[in-house]
Amino acid sequence: MLEFRDISISDKERITSCLRKSDFMGCEYTFANNMAWKRLADSKISFYKDFYIVRSYDSIENIPYFVFPSGDGNYRELFTELKKYTVSLGVPLRITGVTEKSLNMLKEMFPDSFTYEYDRNGSDYIYRSSDLIGLSGKKYHSKRNHLMHFQSYEYTFSMISEKDFDDCISFCTDDYNKKYQEDNYSSVAEQYAINTYFNYFGELGLKGGIIRTDGKVSAVTIGEQLNSDTFCVHIEKADRNFDGIYTAINNLFAKSAAADFEYINREEDLGIDGLRKAKLSYHPVFLLKKYIINFK
Repeated sequence: MLEFRDISISDKERITSCLRKSDFMGCEYTFANNMAWKRLADSKISFYKDFYIVRSYDSIENIPYFVFPSGDGNYRELFTELKKYTVSLGVPLRITGVTEKSLNMLKEMFPDSFTYEYDRNGSDYIYRSSDLIGLSGKKYHSKRNHLMHFQSYEYTFSMISEKDFDDCISFCTDDYNKKYQEDNYSSVAEQYAINTYFNYFGELGLKGGIIRTDGKVSAVTIGEQLNSDTFCVHIEKADRNFDGIYTAINNLFAKSAAADFEYINREEDLGIDGLRKAKLSYHPVFLLKKYIINFK
């Protein structure tokens, strides 16, 4: 029977090996994200042979769900084990983060054994790195204008180093305190994630960018290599008092961290209207569609 436990920094080598074998493009498939966001949905991990499994909990229905496992081996055998586990709990097997390719594989493997629904809110925005770096053409005219406005400020951009950690954490904490008058669980989980990123920055292989205006931190971003051709941006915080700063941190970080990758994954919009509008305004080359599967 599968057994689940907390993720630890000591799991990095084994988990990263599984992730590399699958080479998935979804933002769920980075060790840093799994470790940093474990509090959001009480995530636990397990292994089955050469597969890596993440189990989380739906806070509304209070049932477990599993990110489509990464690794290598017999998926039919793996899903049989997962079904045994959920049967022991008296709940159906639910899988999230299922791309169209994985969905088609499961349809062939388990015909008429599950239902599925499109998870628009959880689908990732994928951009060409060259688009976010160059901002060329008519469709990026407004973004170039935003950059021009920002360039009127006295600012510096640099990649984050250890000497910047305390300033970055303070900036992100101030951003949280300004937005939330009372505890918001997802925002508290985000603060935990940010602290985890900085506590293990080097060990997690992260890259970050920082903008200072008038000597003070005004924008912070963090990302990492996701798979063989994709860079993923995990966190982006900026002071909106500076016109065009979000465009600036996006563009400068893409130039400095993602120039060697074909794609940039800027994660999902969670169904938040403002976030969806902002992500669409950068003209993704495609949406990485994801599905939620419920076995009968």
